[in-house]
Amino acid sequence: MSVALYVAFVLATGAERIFELVVSRRNAAAAFARGGVEYGQRHFPWMVALHTGLLLACIAEVILLDRPFLPWLGWPMLVIAVACQVARYWIIRSLGQQWNTRVIVVPGAGRVADRGLYRWFTHPNYVVVAVEGIALPLIHTAWITAIAFTVLNAILLLGFRIPTENRALRELG
Repeated sequence: MSVALYVAFVLATGAERIFELVVSRRNAAAAFARGGVEYGQRHFPWMVALHTGLLLACIAEVILLDRPFLPWLGWPMLVIAVACQVARYWIIRSLGQQWNTRVIVVPGAGRVADRGLYRWFTHPNYVVVAVEGIALPLIHTAWITAIAFTVLNAILLLGFRIPTENRALRELG
């Protein structure tokens, strides 16, 4: 895979994230209209920065450090990265209007635990994000980005996001 194709794939992933933000804003507006309460506003900008940084770092590392495409690594990682996109849309579809990039709890709304990947995982989106954060950079051997994102994502998820979401879900009842 050429560098240009890789950059195009990463940019397409970024465009997909922008589309997700549009869906998220629509769902957030609907949640707030139904009395939704947001949790974890302080850590959200860090999540945005980390996810934006992942995309930028993938491109920068490949170009600046002249990372090669290794077919034995790159093709499987591409398949995994695409599978992560499929899983992400399965998650979005499973949650419907409850899906959001923020943590918003609507009083009286039931918790989704019987659809999609939620049947098997409490936080499937975070599993997908973790896998994608390794696969996307490794398509073109951007191993520094893969390691840095994985460590920072783990700190953010385990230290802030998942505890915030669990607290909000407990309050949901």
